[in-house]
Amino acid sequence: MSGRLAVVATPIGNLEDMTLRALRTLREADAILAEDTRRTRALCSHHGVSTPLRAFHAHTPDATVQALVDELRGGAVLALVTDAGTPLVSDPGARLVAAATDAGIRVEPIPGPSAPLAALVASGLHVGAFRFVGFLPRSGGKRRVALDALETASEATVFFEAANRLPETLAELAARLPDRRAAVARELTKLHEEVARGTLTELAERFAEAPRGEITIVVEGAPERDEPLDEEALVKQARALLDEGRRTKAVARDLAEAHSIPVRDAYALVLRATEE
Repeated sequence: MSGRLAVVATPIGNLEDMTLRALRTLREADAILAEDTRRTRALCSHHGVSTPLRAFHAHTPDATVQALVDELRGGAVLALVTDAGTPLVSDPGARLVAAATDAGIRVEPIPGPSAPLAALVASGLHVGAFRFVGFLPRSGGKRRVALDALETASEATVFFEAANRLPETLAELAARLPDRRAAVARELTKLHEEVARGTLTELAERFAEAPRGEITIVVEGAPERDEPLDEEALVKQARALLDEGRRTKAVARDLAEAHSIPVRDAYALVLRATEE
C-alpha cells in the first residue's frame, strides 16, 4: 500500500501560527522534507517535534525525487515544508508533488499561513478577485510584459519583492500608475510587522530607501473599461519583444497571458509585428 505526501504550511514569522493538524502531521510523518533544515529544526524544536529532517530544495537532483517517490510507493509518510508559509508558492516543492501525483500517490494539503493571503486581508483594498505572480521578472521584455499585465488586470495583483529592490519597483510602478492604490506588507506576523497603504506615488516616496525584511505587495486592479483592446499597441509591444531576440511563440504566449486573450489571437498579432 502506498504512503502519502503531506504538503504542510508553516509560519511566515510567528512560530505560534501552527495548526494542531499541521503539528500532528509533522509528528506522525516518517520524515520532514525541508527547504532549509536549519530553519525547520528551529520550528520543530519550538513545538517539540522530533521527526527526522531531510533537505529538499531547488538543487535536489531528479534521482533523489525518484527515490522519494519510491519511498512513498513503499508506504512512507513524508511531510513537505518550505522555509515559511505554504509550500509550492514560489518554492521548489512542485517537482516532488508532480512526481507523486504522476505515480498515483496521495497528496494531502495541510493549509495554514500564507503571506499573499495575509497581505490581501490587511491591505484595505477591494479584492473580490486577485492573481498571485510570485516575484516579478528582474529585467528585460519579460518584466515589461509582467508590468503591462499588472497595469491592465482587473484583479488585484499580489507579488513578492526583495527589500533591496523595493524602491526601484515602486518607482517604476508609480511612473506607470501614479494614482493606483496599493499596499506594502513588511515582516508579516513578526515583531516589526508593517502594512503601508496609499497610492503607488505615496508608497514610492515612503520607501525611497530600502527597508529590511520580507516584502509582499498588493496592487489594486484596474478600473473597468469599455473600450476594446488596442491591437496597434499590442503589435508595437510584440515588435519590441521580437527586437530583443525573443522567439515568436514565446512572445505570443507572454502577450496572451498578460492581456487575457487567446494564444491564437496573440500569435496573429505577433505575425503582424514581423510583417510591418
